[in-house]
Amino acid sequence: MVQQSKRTLLKGAAATVGAATFAPHLLAAQPPVRVGYAIARTGPWTGGAQISQEPNYLLWAEQQNAAGGLNVKGVKRPIELISSDDRSDIETCVRSYEKLMGSDKVDLILPPWGSNANFAVAPLANRFGYPLLAPTALSKKLVEMKLPYFFLMLQQPGPMVGALVDMLVANGVKTAAVVYVDDLFGLENYAALKVAVQGTGIQLVEEKSYPGDIKDLSPVLRSIKDKNPDAFIGFSYPPDTILASKQSKEVGFNPKFYYASVGTAFQLYRNVMTPAGAEGVLGMGSWNSKTSPGAKAYFDAHTKKFGGKEPDRWASGHCWAALEILTNAVARNGLDRKAIRDYVANTTHKTIIGDVKFTGSENTATPGTVGQWQNGEFEVVWPPKVATAKLNPSKPAWK
Repeated sequence: MVQQSKRTLLKGAAATVGAATFAPHLLAAQPPVRVGYAIARTGPWTGGAQISQEPNYLLWAEQQNAAGGLNVKGVKRPIELISSDDRSDIETCVRSYEKLMGSDKVDLILPPWGSNANFAVAPLANRFGYPLLAPTALSKKLVEMKLPYFFLMLQQPGPMVGALVDMLVANGVKTAAVVYVDDLFGLENYAALKVAVQGTGIQLVEEKSYPGDIKDLSPVLRSIKDKNPDAFIGFSYPPDTILASKQSKEVGFNPKFYYASVGTAFQLYRNVMTPAGAEGVLGMGSWNSKTSPGAKAYFDAHTKKFGGKEPDRWASGHCWAALEILTNAVARNGLDRKAIRDYVANTTHKTIIGDVKFTGSENTATPGTVGQWQNGEFEVVWPPKVATAKLNPSKPAWK
């Protein structure tokens, strides 16, 4: 994707086709809304950040400016994105946000990618009084910190793992094996799984952690294959998700239910594995273009702007929903960050993924969900009340 310089002023409606009804001199006369963020453009976080987050930031700013600018309590002002590469490094990420909020004094901030980076930045945003709506953070610890300016858009480990276990129980699963990356994301989801399987009759026949820079999972997968579980569960990041899937195919490990995330909901996963190879694979996902008319419009606009690159069927939608919420908050409250925070905290928000409502920091309106690749689309398959397609309860052989 096209990367930005440190300081980028996206052109306003005066230079945009279809904006002829907006007077160019009015946009030019208004000071820009300075929106800051740091995001991974290099390093191991790049895959997730450049699929689930930064493309949405660029599309949002472009769309707002094409409409005359961001509506700031009735006044349209151009968006200026002030951004940098956090290099997939926590210290760089924290320093970047401290500068944006402390010395640059930007008007608004957008979040970094991933649970670890948000865990580091959230207290800082709270101290400086900047509302932060995070679309790629899963952490019970972040909820428990009770930071009033921090909001988690994604369903958290309890609801997501609970939906997975409900689905497995409903389909007769008795044994499962789990692998998980040895960091906040992996540990919290593994802990949620241990709680969720209690009393279900599901036995965990293998429980194995692995480092985030792993290059070979085949020994673990061979060991799991020998135990012949009904289900495989991987709490993994995009590179590990693809690695595990490729190596499962290589060693001939093909359980009835194969679940891995993060990354399964990415177009990249389908492309690497091929549509036939991805068929039946399960993972974390919560929406697709069938979810709502707004979701379809967003999906199409994203795919067009980025030359056929689709948003992922989980965090991308939550990222866009967060931008919708922020846009509405600024339209109502201007750039008063305390008023924005109060609006976010106390409103039921209508978004492309459905209603979003926060209890403390947690989005408690969006249920835990499971997605599955079917015929080239990542469908929501569980729970049935929000499904876009019926679950295929038996994964076909790897292709």
